[in-house]
Amino acid sequence: MTERGHHYDPIAATRRTFLKGGLGLGAIALSEACLGQERASLGGAAPPAVRRPPRVKRVIHLAMSGAPPHLDLFDPKSKLTELDGTDCPASLLEGKRLAFIQGVPRLLGSPYPTVTSGALGIEHSSLLEHFESYAADVCLVRSMHTDQFNHAPADLMLYTGSNTVGKPSVGAWAAWGLGTLNRDLPAYVTLVSGGSDPTGGNACWGAGFLPAEHQGVRLRSMGDPVLYVSDPAGLGRPMRRRMLDALREANEEERRATGDPEVDARIAQYELAFRMQTSVPEVMDISSESPETLEAYGAVPGKASFANNCLLARRLAESGVRYLQLHDWGWDLHGTSAGDDLLEAFPRKVREIDRPTAALMRDLKRTGLLDETLVVWGGEFGRTPMNEARGGSTFLGRDHQPDAFTMWLAGGGVKAGHVHGATDDLGASVTEGHVSVRDLHATVLHLLGLDPHELRFPFQGLEHRLIGPAHGPEVARALLV
Repeated sequence: MTERGHHYDPIAATRRTFLKGGLGLGAIALSEACLGQERASLGGAAPPAVRRPPRVKRVIHLAMSGAPPHLDLFDPKSKLTELDGTDCPASLLEGKRLAFIQGVPRLLGSPYPTVTSGALGIEHSSLLEHFESYAADVCLVRSMHTDQFNHAPADLMLYTGSNTVGKPSVGAWAAWGLGTLNRDLPAYVTLVSGGSDPTGGNACWGAGFLPAEHQGVRLRSMGDPVLYVSDPAGLGRPMRRRMLDALREANEEERRATGDPEVDARIAQYELAFRMQTSVPEVMDISSESPETLEAYGAVPGKASFANNCLLARRLAESGVRYLQLHDWGWDLHGTSAGDDLLEAFPRKVREIDRPTAALMRDLKRTGLLDETLVVWGGEFGRTPMNEARGGSTFLGRDHQPDAFTMWLAGGGVKAGHVHGATDDLGASVTEGHVSVRDLHATVLHLLGLDPHELRFPFQGLEHRLIGPAHGPEVARALLV
């Protein structure tokens, strides 16, 4: 925008001079500038006051996207088996919001027998053939619950603490709060298998209003580990370095002119990308592993799979990545066809994750990494005790259920070989030991050495926290030693 004399010329208007103009928008610009100063004053990491002695250095979250059926895996119910095929009691339907079930559904007992593992005799599905090898290290939490009953908002709640897009993910909070363990690798990495992203999309590993360098970096187990990580043909490293130096000078000039702290984030991302061109291909090359290790995981170099991602998680953890999310899609078992039913699709999904999970746990324990790592396993909510039978389908499947589901934790500071909480006789609601998603967040931050109540970031006039603005979420100390 330009001014001719004292007259405003709308034809020559630009956004910058428009914001400097009238209509009160100058106040908005000033507000944003103040917000930028507020962000910049915090630097690249959380204030030291929010840090506590950590129990773990890193987190590996094995995220079963689509919500695995707890009743067919870790929370077997003999009463449900006894009542299989009978009409669902009205008490289970009153006041409930169900995604797809209509009318009066029939109860559905698990098609699979139960076995026990570990010194405490932890009950679980016979399909989990390898669970016994690490059951003694697991704290099984049968009393998880959430307030979201559809996938996308439930994903966002589990990974960002909010059911709306735009909030920082738990990994971003951890990366901002603690920084990196290896400057040549991202502090926060996500890996995806199962043929699809989680329903919540890349917001599940986004940085929201935190500095952008703290978002999760998506790595791939097939092809280039990061898109465009390789230099184009004819562009050598010295030339790339000179280009980045010139780009840094331009960005620094912009930062001096605008005071925008996001420019610093941009510079940091370019520099990390340059270093990653050397470090990432090396750590992502699982072909260097022994044939015995590849067999133990069921990993095949060059393929996209949960097995490959588990092996990569071990390598990335060894190399100093602080927060890892392994999203594995395919657990949305509604029973609308053979592709999402309990008799064909479900056993296949269990086989895909059973052996690699056991191999990862074994390697973490063998190397001593488990003592300084928190492993979290689970999905965004549970599944109903009733057969969905959507549109009269004869396949077996379960609808969404937010009121009760199972997750497990293992590693430093966690009670090993322990079962926490319980659900009712049909597995429909929690009866003791309630643990909410936000309680889980508080527990993860606490184990990392961050105070979940004091870890906060100023944005748009509010002090935001991962665990939300209200009182209520607490560290689940009953899960900890």
